[in-house]
Amino acid sequence: MLQGDASLLRLMTLFSPVFPVGGFAYSHGLEQAVHENSIQNADDLFDWLDALAKHGSLHNDVVLIAEAWRSTDQGKSIIALVEIANANAASKERFLEIDLQGRAFCTSVAQTGFSKEIYKTLPYPVAVGVLGHQLEISLPSVLTAYLHSFLSNLVQAAIRLVPLGQSDGVKIMAKLEKTILAITGNSDKLTLDDFGSCCFLSDIMAMRHETLYSRIFRS
Repeated sequence: MLQGDASLLRLMTLFSPVFPVGGFAYSHGLEQAVHENSIQNADDLFDWLDALAKHGSLHNDVVLIAEAWRSTDQGKSIIALVEIANANAASKERFLEIDLQGRAFCTSVAQTGFSKEIYKTLPYPVAVGVLGHQLEISLPSVLTAYLHSFLSNLVQAAIRLVPLGQSDGVKIMAKLEKTILAITGNSDKLTLDDFGSCCFLSDIMAMRHETLYSRIFRS
């Protein structure tokens, strides 16, 4: 495994805004939630994102990344994880979100030359787990970077949608550091037994967002 600055540098490359996975195009149903006044201010946004990370689709992403990382480490098949990730997408655009970002992530990693094994497509969280291990990055570090990237993308979307100021966005990300560290600190204990979501409103917003008349984001 890479250590210290080398690991940090690689993570900064993989989850940099310039790494072409297209995360900026997705609101994960957040746009619909703002449209329906479920999120009206910075406190609402923090509560929404905190729940998503602890109990929602982002929690499930974390479980899939952890299982994919360990499966790769142990030489196990990831076919079941791919099927679980795809089956768990609660709407058409949630499926496209993990599919298209996963394809882009696999393609971009292959182009860097970091990975010896080339995958054409994997659901995004599975791709992050598999290729994170192949790129010699520890599981807690992979999860920390993924969580921060995912949440900061949604905060950036909310700054445009609510709207919020940049200072509000920074404060929310600072508060979410505690959430991220609590999740990554428990990563060695996460298994598929922990898989499951109870953030139903987030899933409903993503479904409704597919037919929103005028929108900025894809999901």
